[in-house]
Amino acid sequence: MAKEKVVLAYSGGLDTTAIIPWLKETYDYDVICACIDVGQESELDGLEERAKYSGAEKLYICDVVDELCDEYIVPTVQANAVYENKYLLGTSFARPLIAKKLVEIARKEGATTICHGATGKGNDQLRFELSIKALAPDLKVIAVWRQPEWKLDSREAEIEYCKQHGIDLPFDASHSYSRDRNIWHISHEGLELEDPANEPNYDHLLVLGVTPEKAPDEGEYVTLHFEKGVPTAINGNAMKVSDIIRALNKLGGKHGIGIIDIVENRVVGMKSRGVYETPGGTILMEAHTQLEELILDRDTLAYKKLVATKFADLIYEGKWFCPLRESLQAFVEKTQERVTGDVKMKLYKGNIIKAGTTSPYSLYSESLASFTTGDLYDHKDATGFINLFGLSMKVRAMLDAEREDK
Repeated sequence: MAKEKVVLAYSGGLDTTAIIPWLKETYDYDVICACIDVGQESELDGLEERAKYSGAEKLYICDVVDELCDEYIVPTVQANAVYENKYLLGTSFARPLIAKKLVEIARKEGATTICHGATGKGNDQLRFELSIKALAPDLKVIAVWRQPEWKLDSREAEIEYCKQHGIDLPFDASHSYSRDRNIWHISHEGLELEDPANEPNYDHLLVLGVTPEKAPDEGEYVTLHFEKGVPTAINGNAMKVSDIIRALNKLGGKHGIGIIDIVENRVVGMKSRGVYETPGGTILMEAHTQLEELILDRDTLAYKKLVATKFADLIYEGKWFCPLRESLQAFVEKTQERVTGDVKMKLYKGNIIKAGTTSPYSLYSESLASFTTGDLYDHKDATGFINLFGLSMKVRAMLDAEREDK
């Protein structure tokens, strides 16, 4: 009788390497590893050999970078969705796409189960499992860190377990930051960051760029072009979204852009401290926001800010595949019909400085905004407007005065 198959979300790190023999030994599964490439770059080197050596039957490496950029990052940028005013959701919107691909591989392989190595303290367990529930409610999920059989509670224990199973891999017990990387960002947790009183050791920590102090003394200009809220070109050069993000990462990293130190509220109820590098994403978000300033009317812009907050919360909570997120995205897409134009910015020592915004759909009228009286606006008209707009305040003050006189 054939063994049941489990699809393991595989990164090639120590945790998921140890999980392979553990799944075989504990549940007698055939293990199918799946590494979903969302832009980890060099982290993918040597994975196939490592997975097979550790006991996996097969390894899938799926390049989904363009899908991540076009179908997850772009809608998030269009919504201007930022969690708790700082976090640009890099890990959050990658997880549902990874889960989607795990489900597709499970269906292809006839697997009954999906396994992940996210801890019981973090947000990723929700993002993986809520996505799997939405896409494949029949599949079982093994969350290793929540299983009573999992006794490997340290790097030392995992290394020893691998050695006992004949797996000699290039990992040691030295501690380093816990990182998550994709094309959009890289996050850092652990070590000195676990105490909010400590300043981050940026010289040791940063991967994508430098601190503002170490950025060039000369600023650099960059112009982004958008079509219906989608970035399509840098400095007049047409590119697909993924290449735009890569180019902006280099530019932003060079000038110390997009480094944030945040204590955020996890979904599970605790606060956690992390440092995020999102150089290209920070530039892209700022450019899109500047363009919308010029184009969207006051009511739409104000309501869209409410939508942005909810959109960000849903993504952070792992609810990408819920009806509300889809409905909010439909609203956002409608608002983007005229978000077309160019945004010029100066990058200088961690700052993004406005240098000019243009759009064929601009609502800015120089003749209206200037101090010169024109045909469209008569200063005298403001008198009646102010009287009506402030009527309730005036009436309240009059009635208060009458009551005080009694």
